[in-house]
Amino acid sequence: MTSMKSLLAGAALAASLALPAFAAQSPSADDIIKSLTPTGSVGSSTRGIRPSSGAAPTAAPAESTPPASAPTPTSHRLPAKTASAGAQAMPANPSASLEVQFATNSADLTASARSTLDQLGKALSSSDLAGYKFRIEGHTDTVGSVEQNQSLSARRADAVVAYLIATFHIDPGHLQAIGMGQDGLAVATGQQVPEQRNRRVVVVNLGA
Repeated sequence: MTSMKSLLAGAALAASLALPAFAAQSPSADDIIKSLTPTGSVGSSTRGIRPSSGAAPTAAPAESTPPASAPTPTSHRLPAKTASAGAQAMPANPSASLEVQFATNSADLTASARSTLDQLGKALSSSDLAGYKFRIEGHTDTVGSVEQNQSLSARRADAVVAYLIATFHIDPGHLQAIGMGQDGLAVATGQQVPEQRNRRVVVVNLGA
């Protein structure tokens, strides 16, 4: 009897330890709506949801001024909105950070990516958010060269926007695709470090 109880207890413990692997889910459309809906005027509030990796939420590091040797931003970059040096930066606009899976070194959406984007599409086409414009940022980790990651992130952001327009008929004028490359890492790492949480799409509410 004691042996049977031990076996059952061991099985229960194993099952409980396995649960977190299945608990992580992509955010729902309602989650995304709540994250992207301003509490005040856009630009004066900060909201955000974390990726669905199950990792503990961490504050996204503020982008520092790029060194003089940094590559020149491409046409996919958004012009800086920060005030002149010495002025206090405004809080970030409402945003949502989503894990959108792509094929390796490709801008092809996986089935998992389409599932996540279906929730995003429902949110952006809802009556709560239909009147706003959004920036779709593609982000990578630090594996590969800076130039390769910049190009890849831009193509992935374009793929996300194309999917949202084709599937949910969102006004193209309400979506702006931006490739961020490995700038603004969610998790700070050195070069050539694979980190899933840095391979993501960030959606930013730009206002009406």
